[in-house]
Amino acid sequence: MARGRKTALAVKLSEEERAELESWQRATTIRAGLARRGRVILLLAEGQSISETGRLTGLARRHVEKWGRRFLAGRIDGLADKGGRGRKPVFSPGGGAARGQAGLRAS
Repeated sequence: MARGRKTALAVKLSEEERAELESWQRATTIRAGLARRGRVILLLAEGQSISETGRLTGLARRHVEKWGRRFLAGRIDGLADKGGRGRKPVFSPGGGAARGQAGLRAS
């Protein structure tokens, strides 16, 4: 029995979703972060508390809540990484340099 507060994240999985998330746990070629998110959703669907789910998966409580809410909003597609605000590429895909700089092509 799960201890702790009851969660507001009532995750219900269809058979197809459960099968896919369980296959992620067995896969050897899937990204580790995606497999961990799938484990979070499986534990929440089993009725584990957010704190206990975080302890079992090694994630902070706020990250468990984040992935639970993203799953409820977008189902399995919601577990994918969103585009970040990271560093923009220096070189354009066409081979030229970004921001009007000279490229590295030989003249």
